[in-house]
Amino acid sequence: MLLLVLLSGVWLNSASAAKLGVVQTEGGKVEGKNYKMGLFRSVDVFKGIPFADVPKKWEKPKSHPGWSGILKATEYRDRCLQLTLLQKKTHGSEDCLYLNIFVPQGGSLSMNLPVMVYLFGGAFLLGASNDVEVLGNSLYDGKELADRGDVIVVTVNYRVGTLGFLSTGDARLPGNYGLWDQHAAISWVHRNIEAFGGNPDNITIFGQSSGAASVSFQMLSPHSKGLFRRAITQGGVALSPWALQKKPMALTKKIARRVGCSKSNEDEMLECLKMSDPVGLTLAGKTDVLLILGKGTVMDLLELSPVVDGDFIPDHPSKLFHNAAQFDYMAGINSMDGHLFAGVDVPSINMKNETTVKEVTGLLSGLTKEKGNAAVSSAYDVYTSHWGLTPLQAVVKKTVADIETDFLFLVPTQIALQLHANNTRGARTYSYLFNMKTRIPGFPIWVEAEHAEDLQYLFGKPFSMSMIYLPRHRDLSKYMIAYWTNFARTGDPNKGDSRVPVLWPVFNKHHQLYLTLNHKMNKNSVSYDLRSDYVNYWTRTYSTLPSIKTPN
Repeated sequence: MLLLVLLSGVWLNSASAAKLGVVQTEGGKVEGKNYKMGLFRSVDVFKGIPFADVPKKWEKPKSHPGWSGILKATEYRDRCLQLTLLQKKTHGSEDCLYLNIFVPQGGSLSMNLPVMVYLFGGAFLLGASNDVEVLGNSLYDGKELADRGDVIVVTVNYRVGTLGFLSTGDARLPGNYGLWDQHAAISWVHRNIEAFGGNPDNITIFGQSSGAASVSFQMLSPHSKGLFRRAITQGGVALSPWALQKKPMALTKKIARRVGCSKSNEDEMLECLKMSDPVGLTLAGKTDVLLILGKGTVMDLLELSPVVDGDFIPDHPSKLFHNAAQFDYMAGINSMDGHLFAGVDVPSINMKNETTVKEVTGLLSGLTKEKGNAAVSSAYDVYTSHWGLTPLQAVVKKTVADIETDFLFLVPTQIALQLHANNTRGARTYSYLFNMKTRIPGFPIWVEAEHAEDLQYLFGKPFSMSMIYLPRHRDLSKYMIAYWTNFARTGDPNKGDSRVPVLWPVFNKHHQLYLTLNHKMNKNSVSYDLRSDYVNYWTRTYSTLPSIKTPN
């Protein structure tokens, strides 16, 4: 019996001992840390691997010179220099182009695994590859997703704010430096991931909010050919109204005034900006929250974003979907992605006091100002057609959230799905709506899935932080991880190593089917023509209304 126990111990120890140890990359050797996930499972985690050199101000990233010895990749590196959430100061560093790798292991070393590269969100102003710490656990910690989906997860840093996206709209300061950083990271993964057990020909990029818009831009760029195979956008696309700068030079001049570089000669102004302190430049990119009160919307604050530069983004994104025809594509939104923003624009929706017709028309006026009063009137008629003579306040308030969700997230995503399906050459298209009820306390009873609430389930928080979740949350987390990682593995969310609760049909130009994601999934979770009346209004009626001239 003693011999049997000893032999069993040896077998168990050897069966759970697989780990990478030291890995050779193009820059040098790296060594991470192995985390046990179960009896025969673990995840090798490599934090803070440099994928490019320290970037020079407003220049594309360059190759890292490499290092000697073994790089201990056990700590996250600084985020890129950015404003803090309250915009009073900055944090982070210019030395920030690092990535993190999560490799699942079984009894033997993993080989040829699918790879999922995550791009964080944060309005192109904020964020990091290890952002949102809760009880010492980053929201984007990839261990659960890697382990449960048997995929390699990579999270990356990229420049944000003034240093990532300032542009003159021409060759002098072309912009899109944050997008070039992302491109450099994906390229590094493509060149190096085989050494970690990954398949360089089976890379999926995915992201949320501005990270999703970034994924969309990476899909549309001619520079991405052959770098990855699939893409997932969650609550954002390149067509979102907040994802593209409209007047880059005007914004650059505003930043210049704030740092004392206001000059009549533009070239002199740019020379001054290039010599300015990075911290001061970052602070100068803060949003003017007080300026929108009463005369604008949250969208007016989101100024620093990508631009059409004639290079990475050679034309308006709507004209670049031929470049995305090669990629399998999955896209969706949360049912109330716009609620948080609507709560800033129309605060009464989250209060007991009445939300008035004047507030609803005021929101529409702010969103549609480029089209004028005709747009306000027509949009109001569409969104209030179900109200009746005396609508309940909950109906009015939810309508406000729906308007902002549609305008900022849902309609642009539906257009992107249609353009992908129309252009695809054999690649597949999938659409979803995530509508698990919010877990954020204090909101009215009608509030559904908030912006970014999908991420906790995708990254497996109901398993890693089980004390603050219920069984239904673990069910949804299991479903999402299965769909996402199956898609990464095969290009079909239904086929792979994980069982799914409902067959997810393809979205195509003839049948615009979508899947509703929550914890109660059954055959009724599949539907078609998501909010088609509202999509049709914005794409057909609104888009044909004449624009009005507005002062700069």
